[in-house]
Amino acid sequence: MTLATMVLPSPVGDLTLVASDHGLVAVLWPDDYPGRVRLEASTQQPDHPVLAQAASQLDDYFNGTRRSFDLPLDFRGTAFQQRVWAALLAIPYGETRSYGEIAAAIGQPTASRAVGAANGRNPISIIAPCHRVVGSNGALTGFAGGLETKIWLLDHERG
Repeated sequence: MTLATMVLPSPVGDLTLVASDHGLVAVLWPDDYPGRVRLEASTQQPDHPVLAQAASQLDDYFNGTRRSFDLPLDFRGTAFQQRVWAALLAIPYGETRSYGEIAAAIGQPTASRAVGAANGRNPISIIAPCHRVVGSNGALTGFAGGLETKIWLLDHERG
């Protein structure tokens, strides 16, 4: 199956949106490491319905008029990664959680490092808000879009 893609200009750089017939597969950063999210072949299709819906909702988010997303998502990863990514979806707008809190939320309280690794491979950035995950002491840690972007996103949500 060929995936559909489009590039969305945003305040944090040009985001590449990727969709399948089942939902949004990825939101990729301008300088994303190619191996972070593994995808099959894709073609530019900005008129793809999932991409159009995702672009519209992300525009609303960046304009400050959207706090949650309502999109079909097509997460691709291990069962553990998918549990972590589902837990990201439960972090409220403007709030943060630690890796340990995510580990506890998925029933594996000693797996905070594995949660960190899964968080780093989150393919659907912003929508599955991995930017809302911080160290146990509140410190900002690694982020695929860069720490400057993580700070921007958190500040944007805090108003």
